[in-house]
Amino acid sequence: MYKVFLAGGIASGKSTVARILEGLGARRIDLDQVSRSVLSPRSACSAAVADAFGKDLADPDTGEMDRALLARRAFATPEGGARLEAIELPFISEALAKELDAAERAGDAPVCVVEVPLLDRVEGMLSQVDEVLCVVTPLDVRRVRAQGRGMDPADFDRRVALQPSDEYLRSHADTVFDNARGEKDLADQVHAWWTVRENAGWKRCAKAESPNEGACR
Repeated sequence: MYKVFLAGGIASGKSTVARILEGLGARRIDLDQVSRSVLSPRSACSAAVADAFGKDLADPDTGEMDRALLARRAFATPEGGARLEAIELPFISEALAKELDAAERAGDAPVCVVEVPLLDRVEGMLSQVDEVLCVVTPLDVRRVRAQGRGMDPADFDRRVALQPSDEYLRSHADTVFDNARGEKDLADQVHAWWTVRENAGWKRCAKAESPNEGACR
């Protein structure tokens, strides 16, 4: 099974690319959901987080973590946020490895695409995949799209400031999808990427300037 990370900023079109790949036959994993799963009641990760940020975070009867309270405590300072990440990331990496292994054993898809919200936070997991894909879109286009979905412009700007820049994504991606020209053009790029990899027998490809390029080996 060919495994890829798919990254992109808010309103860039990342979910659209994931849906297209899923429609072509890829298995889809949302790393956000994997991240939430490691904080399940009475898990090892939940216990470690409670030790670090307060035993009262876990409901004494159900073990359920109060995620809102955790966020307020952890992200009150940059140090707190870094501490939470340091606790969670090894558990997330392990959980992702299990999901990828399960996908491979299922054998029902040639590709597994992992949607990654923050690529800079998971650089240590890059060895788990064969290729990194990213979607880039001009910031003004993303802002208009986000507002069209009802997002407050100030909230959009706040979220963008917390995410890796398009320059970062380009520098860490093997393939870049440019979503400046709309969904049809984006879909054409994704289909071209799929065709090249499929024709190559799903082998790892060299870094490409466009989705239909790249020498696969």
